[in-house]
Amino acid sequence: MKTSPKASIFLVLATLFWSGNFVVGQAAVTSMTPVELTFWRWAFAALPLLALAQIVDRPDWRAVLRYWPTLLLLSFLGMGGYTLLLYTALLHTSALNASLITAANPALIVVLAAVVLGDRPGVLGWGGIGLGLSGVLLVLTGGDFQRLLRFSFNLGELLMLGAVAVWSFYTIIARRLPVPAISATAVQVAMATVVLAPVAVATGAQLPGTAAGSWSLAYIAVFPSLGAYLLWNLALKTTAPGTAGNYLNLMVVFTAVITVLLGAAISLPQILGGLLVVGGVMLTSARPSGRSPGIKPGKERGLKWMGER
Repeated sequence: MKTSPKASIFLVLATLFWSGNFVVGQAAVTSMTPVELTFWRWAFAALPLLALAQIVDRPDWRAVLRYWPTLLLLSFLGMGGYTLLLYTALLHTSALNASLITAANPALIVVLAAVVLGDRPGVLGWGGIGLGLSGVLLVLTGGDFQRLLRFSFNLGELLMLGAVAVWSFYTIIARRLPVPAISATAVQVAMATVVLAPVAVATGAQLPGTAAGSWSLAYIAVFPSLGAYLLWNLALKTTAPGTAGNYLNLMVVFTAVITVLLGAAISLPQILGGLLVVGGVMLTSARPSGRSPGIKPGKERGLKWMGER
């Protein structure tokens, strides 16, 4: 399936919005706790996403809610666990490092698919996994591989590894869910809002008290949470999920560019590690059949939300 110019633009914009989530999220956690940021992000996004699902998917909501146990688990993993780990990690590491580690997600998904689903990658797949992991280790150690022997890693980077693992399990479970993409995402977001509400109340969660914090939250609620989901799923109407997944490689590039524009320096280990990670993802994604690795015909639509952040 050939990607149309309009779909390509949608995919590029979606990855740009998700890249901004790393940079803006790092700014937001200086004035909001990770719990506050996670709760308010989904609280503001829930109703618009439900309305969007009704307009785009026109689902049978009773049929969707038959899968509520799986949707609740996915909400716990993707909307709660991943987001909380990401925003907590951004208290301790840079947005660029976080995006570089996240870029190894496709390789870990291939490994989990092999273990859990029995989907075995080919030689290129395993080579890509090796390259990707090498890139992540280079970023984690900053080029000082003796840190591996001392197990001396930044807390934020370890939390990002946890976030990557959580998102990988989310993706593996989501692959088999026969629910329209935006509808599934909207229900998960609504569930996350309800589940996190008591935690937010107990911890005294408040809206940001500064203009910068308010604008950061507004960006996160509108662009990564609403705009990116809409553009991603509109593009997937005419684009194969595997092809769309390759566009996620741009997240590292966009995050690096935004970081440089904001005046931050990029180290040589970050550059080399990023190149290894992106190269590994490209090898892992190389498929003669044009389908996503490990996905059988007829199962691809369950991947429509695998790249969401």
